[in-house]
Amino acid sequence: MTANDATLTIGAVADRTGLAVSAVRFYEAEGLITADRAPSGHRRFHRSVIRRLSFIRICQSLGYRLDEIAAQLGRLPAARTPTERDWQRLAAEFARDIDERIAGLQQLRERLDGCIGCGCLSLQRCAMYNPDDVARGLGSGPRYLLGDSAPA
Repeated sequence: MTANDATLTIGAVADRTGLAVSAVRFYEAEGLITADRAPSGHRRFHRSVIRRLSFIRICQSLGYRLDEIAAQLGRLPAARTPTERDWQRLAAEFARDIDERIAGLQQLRERLDGCIGCGCLSLQRCAMYNPDDVARGLGSGPRYLLGDSAPA
């Protein structure tokens, strides 16, 4: 194995991950992955980038934003390849967040017929977004969804 075999070209990373080269560049520009530069100026990626890119793709498919993904990846060691334990810790944190999202979606499902019934989310009967019709004083329409905050 030569020193060059220890790292991958951007094309090799794209092939291994199923991403377009432009997507690999994008994730690098966003700071989600890093590359070294060869003497020729070409990007050279450590093999651990493949795992990070797979993680990014999975998280995006679950609806996570890039800033949320970046925050989680920031918890991984930068100076070494993450270990199985590092990934397990990260997975446990995501599992808690996913559980919270599931609970929120279940609550939404249970109350959805009332929301669809009100239409504007500011009627008195909307217990999800506007208990006791406090949004009425903020104007018409879905005030909280339009950016207004509920009174403290």
